[in-house]
Amino acid sequence: MVKIVLVGYMAVGKSTVGKIVAEKLKIAFVDLDENIEKNENLSISEIFAKHGEIYFRKKEHLELKKWLENPNSLVIATGGGTPCYANNHLLLNGDGITSFYLKASIPVLYERLLSESNKRPLVSGKTEEELKEFIAKHLFDRSYFYHQATHNVSVDGKTSQAVAEEMLQLLN
Repeated sequence: MVKIVLVGYMAVGKSTVGKIVAEKLKIAFVDLDENIEKNENLSISEIFAKHGEIYFRKKEHLELKKWLENPNSLVIATGGGTPCYANNHLLLNGDGITSFYLKASIPVLYERLLSESNKRPLVSGKTEEELKEFIAKHLFDRSYFYHQATHNVSVDGKTSQAVAEEMLQLLN
């Protein structure tokens, strides 16, 4: 049983890269946010609006534990905040778990989030300047938790395929 867990900030490419890695390894892929949305029958934005962030973080923690305890080998893409709450960062390096922090620079994150901020409750409605400040502060706040991962992989200037290949090399 192997668990590969991807952590990192919003829009860094965890789901896209995770799917590629899972396909190459011929194991299942799990997107925590998608599973929570399916279980709740609401989007992440709707969950935040209707129930609040604390409710969401509880659901997220339970979902992460459920998949880490699953007997099958899996690639798991977490939400951007997953390792930062409920001591989830302590679960990143247990037996049979290899975790990857997909790391992007602030300018790369800004460009990616600018185009999809309406789909992300934590950044929706922010001006361009507020978005830059938010990313910088948030990334600083979350950095400790992200760096608990087994490996750090920079995504700046790389295709999703190249990031996946780098991860696969680190696994061998």
